[in-house]
Amino acid sequence: MLAYRPWWYDEWGMRTTIDGAGRLVIPKELRREAGLKPGMELEIRLRDGVVEIEPAAAPVKLVRKGRFVVAVAEGDGDPLTLEDVERIRGEIERERGPA
Repeated sequence: MLAYRPWWYDEWGMRTTIDGAGRLVIPKELRREAGLKPGMELEIRLRDGVVEIEPAAAPVKLVRKGRFVVAVAEGDGDPLTLEDVERIRGEIERERGPA
């Protein structure tokens, strides 16, 4: 769910169509807000009668760095910016409440 509701998003979401081959068009503004890019792998599931779509988790490997074990992305991928980390941290805090 979007953290805020832009002008183009109402309480019922957005409408789109699905074609005969099962392809779904996700409107440009929604793709941009969700960070969806062409060719990006997505996970799709049916949960309680609702179709959920989200970016597939990037594969990671665990690597020991000193006394810590950290997750390191495998393959190509853009590194997270400080803004990305703060946005994600804020989303998690809103979902779970302050630590």
